Amino acid sequence: MNFKRTDQGDRTILKIEGSLDAVSTPDIRPIIDSLVSEKRLVVDVDCSSLRLVDSSGVGAIVALYKRIKALGGNVAVSGLRDQPLAIFKLLRLDRVFKSE
Repeated sequence: MNFKRTDQGDRTILKIEGSLDAVSTPDIRPIIDSLVSEKRLVVDVDCSSLRLVDSSGVGAIVALYKRIKALGGNVAVSGLRDQPLAIFKLLRLDRVFKSE
């Protein structure tokens, strides 16, 4: 599992690679906290290299969404495929997040 944050002006891209599960989710929480504390209001979560997500990983992405939304910002999720896409569709999160 690997995370890469790239700031492009007002926009932040958070690329998640590998698995986002109970083991790796604690590693992404500080990144989420920094995005919120820095008031990064446009966040794109790139899941094109995400192979697996479980409930704790989905919870981390939803927490990011809620916290940025509370600041007046927006979080978009892109690149979902395979198992992560199936999970997002099952939970109907594909309707919440703008998926590309």
